Amino acid sequence: MTVAQVRYHADPGLQPERTSLAWGRTMFALVTVSLLFLRWLPVYGWLPAVLIVLTLLTAGGVYFSQRSRYVHGGRGIAEGRVRPDIGAVMVTGGAIGVLALLGMVVIIASPLD
Repeated sequence: MTVAQVRYHADPGLQPERTSLAWGRTMFALVTVSLLFLRWLPVYGWLPAVLIVLTLLTAGGVYFSQRSRYVHGGRGIAEGRVRPDIGAVMVTGGAIGVLALLGMVVIIASPLD
């Protein structure tokens, strides 16, 4: 089975499309949060810039791994055995957890004038 046969299946409502849309929403949410961190720059100094970079790197990771997840899902449906991408979920969840902790550190550790 070639990649072209797996990528283009007859039903546009299959799971790979829904999964791809969900990951796209996650990526959009991360970019939105990075823009919200811009508002922290005047208040908390340079520390939010680290959060912005980490958030955009996480969003970029989601974006650049989309195609492989989609092909994996399509291949799994074609073969009759779909396995969840636990690694991607754990890495993304861990990155979001680290971002949340760093956000709390920025708020607690930075003195307000």
